Amino acid sequence: MPKNLKHPKILKRKHYEELLEPLEAELVAMARWAAASGARIVVLFEGRDTAGKGGAIKAVADQINPRQCRIVALSKPSEREQGQWYFQRYVAHMPAAGEIVLFDRSWYSRAGVEKVMGFAKPEQIAAFLRDAPAFEEMLINDGVLLFKYWLSCDQEKQEERFAERLADPLKRWKLSPIDVSAREKYQDYTKAREAMFKATHSASSPWTVIDFNDQKRGRLTLIRDLLDRLPDTQVKPPEIALAPLGHDPAKEKFGALKPIAPYQAPSAS
Repeated sequence: MPKNLKHPKILKRKHYEELLEPLEAELVAMARWAAASGARIVVLFEGRDTAGKGGAIKAVADQINPRQCRIVALSKPSEREQGQWYFQRYVAHMPAAGEIVLFDRSWYSRAGVEKVMGFAKPEQIAAFLRDAPAFEEMLINDGVLLFKYWLSCDQEKQEERFAERLADPLKRWKLSPIDVSAREKYQDYTKAREAMFKATHSASSPWTVIDFNDQKRGRLTLIRDLLDRLPDTQVKPPEIALAPLGHDPAKEKFGALKPIAPYQAPSAS
């Protein structure tokens, strides 16, 4: 079975940020190594609705050059894409040398939401479970470093997060009609996930399960695992020195244009 990493304690934000900072420095060093070595890195983030995929992806990508690290979150396939080879639209987003691609859900949508919600036919799902390992083997044999993470959360925690999204206008966009209709299918998703693990978990392309009931600790666990599984190759950052200007720095001027007034918080009424 996939590797399962758990810890019972809930992290406070201040402690989380203290623990995250050195990991961010390692992620930046990893990206520097990838650029120097030409490595191609693909990371899949899968899991239940509200598990915390978006926050985990942001934690990985936040300090890395966005020109090097891309986030792929595909919407519903178009009519044309529905007529393609299933993996075709994912192949278009694969990294070139030195790039990192983070998939916010991936080709495994077919084995999860498409299966549970009836968006794919049984024969399509069976074909996917048969073909996915071969597809991933092609990527790996071509030198792609592939990592597959399943972010796990209990149903009680999922319900708590659904309620939080519904109550918060800034988070309500995360709650889709499909999410609402999928609430009563927790066990169906469990069965679909287990079938997916059985068909696609292998020594060359394993799944790693991480407890995301505590999202902060889950992010730290995922980043630490990812870094530990990449080559430990150090690449020195370029040496850059800022020579003195030799005169007083000029104040920025815009001719006839003037910057707008700085923002001020509204006064309490």
